[in-house]
Amino acid sequence: VFSVFCVTRRSRWRKYDVELQRCHAESLPVEFGDYHPLKPIMVTDTKTRRGARKGSTSSSSSSSSSAAPDPLSSMLDGTDPLSMFAAASASETPAMSKRKEKEDDAVGPDFESWSAKRGEILARFTTTEKLSIVSPFSQAPGSSAVSEKVRTRLEELDDLEEGSQRELLNLSQQDYANRIEELNQSLKEAWASDQKVKALKIVIQCSKLLSDTSVIQFYPSKFVLITDILDTFGRLVYDRIWTMCSDPRPLPDSFTVEDVNDTAKETCLNWFYKIASIRELLPRLYVEAAILKCNRFLNKSGIQDTLPRLTSMIRGIGDPLVAAYARAYLCRVGMEVAPHLKDSLNRNFFDLLGTFRQISGESVQNQLVMQRVEVPEYLTLYSPAINWILQCIAYRAPEPLLTEMMERCKTLGNNALLLNSVMRAFRPEFVAARATDFICMIKDCDEAGFPKHLLFGSLGRSLACADPPESERLTILNEAWKVITKVRSPRDYISCAEIWVEFTCRHFTKREVNTVLADIIKHMTPDRAFEDAYTQLQSVIRKILTYFHDFSVLFSMERFLPFLDMFQKDSVRVEVCRSIMEVFIKHQVEPTRDPVILNAMLHICKTMHDSVNALTLEDEKRSLALLIIGFIRMVSFGRDFEQQLSFCVEARATFCNLEPVLVQLIHTVNQLSMETRRVMRGNHSRKTAAFVRACAAYSFITIPSLSSIFSRLSLCLLSAQVALANQCLSQADAFFKAAVSILPEVPRSISVEGKLRSSESFLLDFINNFLATLLVVPDHPEHGVLYLVRGLLNMVQDYTWEDNSDAKVRVYISALPLLAAMSQETYIYSIPKVDSNETLYGGDPKFLSEINKLCETLIGQILDHLKVLGRDENTRRQGALAFSLFGVLVSHGDLRNNKLSQLTVNLWNLSHKHGYCDTRISVRTLEHIKHQAQQPDMAHLTDTVQRLALQTRT
Repeated sequence: VFSVFCVTRRSRWRKYDVELQRCHAESLPVEFGDYHPLKPIMVTDTKTRRGARKGSTSSSSSSSSSAAPDPLSSMLDGTDPLSMFAAASASETPAMSKRKEKEDDAVGPDFESWSAKRGEILARFTTTEKLSIVSPFSQAPGSSAVSEKVRTRLEELDDLEEGSQRELLNLSQQDYANRIEELNQSLKEAWASDQKVKALKIVIQCSKLLSDTSVIQFYPSKFVLITDILDTFGRLVYDRIWTMCSDPRPLPDSFTVEDVNDTAKETCLNWFYKIASIRELLPRLYVEAAILKCNRFLNKSGIQDTLPRLTSMIRGIGDPLVAAYARAYLCRVGMEVAPHLKDSLNRNFFDLLGTFRQISGESVQNQLVMQRVEVPEYLTLYSPAINWILQCIAYRAPEPLLTEMMERCKTLGNNALLLNSVMRAFRPEFVAARATDFICMIKDCDEAGFPKHLLFGSLGRSLACADPPESERLTILNEAWKVITKVRSPRDYISCAEIWVEFTCRHFTKREVNTVLADIIKHMTPDRAFEDAYTQLQSVIRKILTYFHDFSVLFSMERFLPFLDMFQKDSVRVEVCRSIMEVFIKHQVEPTRDPVILNAMLHICKTMHDSVNALTLEDEKRSLALLIIGFIRMVSFGRDFEQQLSFCVEARATFCNLEPVLVQLIHTVNQLSMETRRVMRGNHSRKTAAFVRACAAYSFITIPSLSSIFSRLSLCLLSAQVALANQCLSQADAFFKAAVSILPEVPRSISVEGKLRSSESFLLDFINNFLATLLVVPDHPEHGVLYLVRGLLNMVQDYTWEDNSDAKVRVYISALPLLAAMSQETYIYSIPKVDSNETLYGGDPKFLSEINKLCETLIGQILDHLKVLGRDENTRRQGALAFSLFGVLVSHGDLRNNKLSQLTVNLWNLSHKHGYCDTRISVRTLEHIKHQAQQPDMAHLTDTVQRLALQTRT
């Protein structure tokens, strides 16, 4: 194999146009007739013919009988899930339909559940006052879980005596919540240990706590915590009776009284009798309401009869706040078990209206004086209860009910608290249609009892979801803003203004929005009030961006950028800029050159860029860079290429800390060069030639500032290719030299997605791309022949490759086709108006001699490496490299030379010697050579084919 390389080698001559013509497949006209591959398949149901043999079918289909069945149409027999569902719907029985109608009466997912409001109430109604609780048994203060002493006490006591109760004083809010949770756990423990009486008395004792209003600000949260215990008790009782009915068969969900056995009924009655014997009104009311659902086990109309009775019982509660929350709890359990019984809900609400006059009574006023609670703060304590009752009433209620509620409010002198709840409870469409009427009612409300800006806030929430009559919109906005702008507290002001910004953006132009922004700046700037309202101010920005997608309009608002200046906290300011950029990238479809937009967006992007520091995470940098890149891509000055380049120069200075942005700028400038070439159709004038050279200089200056070595390499090569396309030969030469000089710096391993990987594959890809480009690069007149090719190969020779690596030899093998292509009279590809070496040398014998010498050197290096692999017994790698070199010589070498032909045979033999060559690849390669030998100018390959076949058999 290694003894035939002393002769001068020569590449075979190629006629690329002829070879291309041979590769073209023969085209024949196709007569489709009735068949077309894109014609839809018509499938009909197949039925067996009468009298036909088994398996014979008739089908009307436009496709041939051998066509594959349509997988979707083949399921028309009803076996697919959708067909089965349709069949099930068609076969629905009357009983099923009746049950479905009953389910339609139930509460749907559009009803906001109590659990969704629970957390909000606990977070809103807090206190720093000390609380007290009457515990049904002694506990060690500070315990946050059920202690062993509690368990022992529950097991030992047969009943809870008054003497065993203990009042715990001076509890903080968190301690109080912990005590309530302990009682909830104690209830479960007692129930699990079959001590039902103890469980009942725990619930009774907890219910008594709801009569205590000594710390009135905490009452709504106390109601939430204690009703959790009542809910647990009601669920335990119901599940127990259900279990008694489920023996031996489980009780269906839609059971009737006839399905309940006598034992379960007796147990259920026993629970109601026990509860009826409770002496105090409040615990008797709450505990019976907790097990209201159990009436289903006794009679059909049990719930329907019980709800009015419990509603009447609440009238006996003297404290209006306690009574309001009792009604809220009754409405809550009523909605869970019988949402269709609206009469009970309405009666509870109207009874609640009747208790409002008690608020101005002596008892309540004295209580407020003692606890130092103002009337507006006291009225807000009613909000959760009233809101919930009205939500239950307004759920799927007809529109006339809202009119009735409005009349009730007027009868009570436009009670602000009630009016606020009405606007929040009913559908926004109903409220929006009566927006003017609500504004008139709000004006007549007493400012001292409930601030009007809260009422306008509730109205604004509805108008943000539904549109009022068009003729009334401006009047509504003016009337609302007259009240909002007079709010002195910055906190209250921005909470209300934030809501009405959406209404303004939804229905008005930039003029009105600009006025609103100016008013917000006026209120929030003094004493730097904006620092405590970043959340609301961000919400204002989001709402504006939701409705204004034309950034020329947005940035033409005089107060928009001053509004952004209020975001002076770095993290918040960057977040706001990010949200603006995301909307810009999403909705800015056409490129822009508007100076207003460009200046504003540059300011926003610079804000994001300047937030980057040494501690910024890589993901954050990447995210910010992508947003800035999105902006750069949307900037276009049309045919004003010089202005575009000036923008890139400014952007480079502005965004120098984000490498991906610099990479994008280089791509943008290269694209600008190619666009200039396209406009000039490749015939540059003196002005455009200077311009494309300036673009090349921009890239040449910017690339060294990149830290990623592969980014530098790829951009050097790309910029060189762009420079060549624009006939900038000296600039292209500089880029090629820069790329060669960078190659020795390539590390042997790089980090890819956080893992170290060998850089060989990336480096080989780049070098192959580089070699392919060098074919069209003319030699410099002041340097030697093939000086760039030699420089690249010298770098490959000197580079420190990995141990036991074949990368260097693979580069040498890849360089041979390049040298073969360079020796042709006509190159396979060229660049218009750039004279390659084919023109410069014109097949000069000295040039061809230099190519042949370089080929000899490369092949010698390759064979030396094959010898080393043979000595080291790396037969697999040796065979692979030998086969690669074989393929290159067969494709590009002149095999009329007997010794070169012998070399290819020896390489073939070496690649197959140890059986590592893929048999299928070998067969296909041999077939290809046989096919080539049939061409008139390739007849000399016949002898080579015979020798290869002989070696293969041997």
